[in-house]
This record gives sequence, C-alpha cells and structure tokens, in this order.
Amino acid sequence: MTLFSNKSTINLVLSLLVLLPIMVAAQCKVDDGDNNNNNKQESLKYKIAAILTILFAGGIGVGIPQLGKKVEALNPDNDIFFMIKAFAAGVILATGFIHILPDAFEHLSSPCLPHNPWGKFPFAGFVAMICAIGALMLDTFATSFYTKMHFNKQKAKQVVDVESSDVIDDHSGHVHVHAHATDGHAHGSLVSAHDLQLVRHRIISQVLELGIIVHSVIIGLSLGASQNISTIKSLLAALSFHQFFEGMGLGGCISQAKYKSISTAIMAIFFSLTTPIGIAVGIGISRNYREDSTTSLIVEGVLNSGSAGILIYMALVDLLAADFMNPRMQNSLRLQLGANVSLLLGAGCMSFLAIWA
Repeated sequence: MTLFSNKSTINLVLSLLVLLPIMVAAQCKVDDGDNNNNNKQESLKYKIAAILTILFAGGIGVGIPQLGKKVEALNPDNDIFFMIKAFAAGVILATGFIHILPDAFEHLSSPCLPHNPWGKFPFAGFVAMICAIGALMLDTFATSFYTKMHFNKQKAKQVVDVESSDVIDDHSGHVHVHAHATDGHAHGSLVSAHDLQLVRHRIISQVLELGIIVHSVIIGLSLGASQNISTIKSLLAALSFHQFFEGMGLGGCISQAKYKSISTAIMAIFFSLTTPIGIAVGIGISRNYREDSTTSLIVEGVLNSGSAGILIYMALVDLLAADFMNPRMQNSLRLQLGANVSLLLGAGCMSFLAIWA
C-alpha cells in the first residue's frame, strides 16, 4: 500500500512537472476573443476608419487653441483659457496615471517575462521616475541654455544700438563716438520677464509633445496589431476622445509659445499623425506581431513607463503648478474655482474612458 502511494505520488509530481510549462505558457497567451471577431477583412475596415477618425479628432483638438487670435475666449490672455488649460491638464494627468502607467506595470510584470530580473523589481515605476527626473533636467538645462542664448543676442543688439546712437558733434568739425559696450548698469535688464516666460512656454510645448508622441505611437501600434473587432471598436471611440482632449492640452501650450506659423503647423501636424502612423505600422506587422512576446512586452512596457513619467511631470509641474500659482489666478477666487472644476472634469472624463481603453 505504501509502495503504491509512493508510486502515485511520484507519478503525480512527474505529471505536474510535465504540465507546468504548459500551465505557465497558458498564462502568457493573449485572449484573441471568439473566432467571429477575428475576421481580418472586417477588422481592417475598422482600422482604416480609426486612422481617419483619430486623425480628424487629433487635428481638431490641437487646432482649436490656435484660433485664439480670432476667438476671444480662446486667447491665452483670457480667463477662460486658464480653465481650458486646466481641463486639458487633467486629461494629460489622467492619461499618465490611469491609461499608461497601469499598462506599463502589466507589461513589465507579465508572467511571460523571466522572473529574474523582471519579477524582482518594479521596473515600470522606476523607469517612470527616471523619465520624470529626466524631464525636469531637460526642462532646467534647456531653459538655462535658451535664456543665455537670448541674453547674448539682446546684449549684442543693445551694444550696437548704443554705439550707433551715442554720437556727439562738438560743432568744430569733429565727431566723438562714445561706446558703452562694457557698461552693464546703465541699460537695465537685458532679458524681460515676458521673454523668459516665452522661453518657458516653448520648452514646455516641446517636452510635452515628446511625451505625448511616444505614447501615441504605442497605442496606435496596439490598435493596428489587434485582430479583435470588439477591441478595435472600443479603442476607436476611446482614442478619438483621447486624442481630441490631449490635442487641446498640447495646442494650448503651442499657442502660448507663440511660434511662427510654420513651426506651429509642423508641431500640430506631427501630433495629429503619430497615432494614425502607429495604427498603420500595427496593420503592417499584425501577422508577425505577438503582444505576449518578450521583446514586445519589454519595449512597450519601458516606453509606456517613460511616457507616463514625462506626462505626469509635465501636467503637475509645467501646466498645473505654473497656472495655479499665477498671480492672476491667486487674486481671483472665481477663476480658482473654475480652474479646479475644469481640472476635475478633465481628469474624470479621461478616467471614465479607461473602461473601454
């Protein structure tokens, strides 16, 4: 009886050892939905519709703030613009916390990845933190660099102005030119607060677009590579709203940066095209693309983590903190209440979309 029990135990253990790889592999398989949802021709129609819809939504979103010159409510100097920016900042903040960071944790803690090192350390949070710090450093160094560059240009211009205007005629046929190139005290501040603010707005818009673009390519790739029609439908609706609101946030920053028309158009077009390009690339690689492959999980997880860190930093520090500490808002209780309500609405709407995407 004991011998039979031992044999049964050994057989059970051996069976478990044989089945263990299969059990683990089963956890790594992506649920493709039922067979009716995997019609490639049908899914391709929805993907093409997604490219056009998301392109349109993103273009409208990023373009609305650019109408500030013609529509008074959208002017960056108007109180309503503070509330629009607060709403857009809430959208960007929720995008980082609710949409991107959980996906990053899911990818980098997947059972399909080797336990060592991916299961021993929270890489998603670590990469997000590093990228947030990196965004801070980039913000700081870029501001310092552009301020010094602008300072040198202004200084050279003032020296030329002083030398050309400081000419004295002594009525004896002689002209005396007095140059004050080294006199730094007589001409006031070379860089105004307005110039510094403009530099900040330009850096903010560029760093924010970088973070948004990384995320947009990834979500576009996911939609394009999917063959599940119900998933594509959900992503199509959610991403259309997502790109519209995110575009408004970026468009507001671009509007405040006061770029030339060509630069503004390039930044707006680049934002509008990134998700559709991601979808197109996803369609192209859908035959060979596997969401549960080690490479896909690591690349998507790391990029999502980095994007989340950048967007969370930008939303909190460069968008919300800058506007909410602005003396104009500090001196108006009505504006403070409006901005806070707008922030909560933006974050709430974007969080609500997480049900579908």
